[in-house]
Amino acid sequence: MRRIAYVLGLPVLLFAAWFLLSDGSENFYAPPLRDILRAFADTWTLERLDADVVPSLLRLLAGYVLAALAGVAAGVAIGLSRGLRATVEPVLEFFRAIPPPVLVPVIMLFAGIGNGMKVTVIVFGCVWPILLNTVEGVRAVDSVQLETAKAYGIGGPARIARVILPASSPQIAAGLRQALSIAIILMVISEMFASSNGLGFTIVQFQRSFAIPEMWSGILLLGLLGFALSLVFRLAEARALRWYHGLRSAQRKS
Repeated sequence: MRRIAYVLGLPVLLFAAWFLLSDGSENFYAPPLRDILRAFADTWTLERLDADVVPSLLRLLAGYVLAALAGVAAGVAIGLSRGLRATVEPVLEFFRAIPPPVLVPVIMLFAGIGNGMKVTVIVFGCVWPILLNTVEGVRAVDSVQLETAKAYGIGGPARIARVILPASSPQIAAGLRQALSIAIILMVISEMFASSNGLGFTIVQFQRSFAIPEMWSGILLLGLLGFALSLVFRLAEARALRWYHGLRSAQRKS
């Protein structure tokens, strides 16, 4: 109960403050929260969720999974090879410095305006934190573990699967956590360009038609989705890295 109170306490207080402070607002662009909640119930029906939110989540999932696979695979290869790391590091730093939204018009020229463009934008933005954290995690694997695996004849793919990936998994999880928030942002941005559905497209349409409470309801839904995805990730991470969190807890107690 205490953990639940820590997680929900501040959001509930902020929500209550928003409700009280906005009550009686006559600003067209900042309507009272009660009007936004009423618009939320009227707007985000099951039909609307199926038409706009589900496609957005599918694009986000596709881009995130592809970025995770590419980032971890490339990160392991680069982390294991000093020569390869020295060769590709300048290129990685160059592409990492480019904001993904800037490349949306360029990607549209090659991938069109369909789902491929949106997934590509998400992949390009998410792959860098995953890749770089994987490289650092692989480089930080204890040499004693590697020598022990070598002594037991564990090499090749088995060494990667049984020693390197488990040892670097906390760092990889940190990259995946960063990439998730980036994926949500890029999902919305990519849907604002030449799209016909999706959460980002719908919010922009509400803004252009001056449906302000509906626009705010879309922003509220986006925040709730981000919170839910973050919570799911934290639960999955806690389950997958139970050994790591248990080790850290034991170290703190000692």
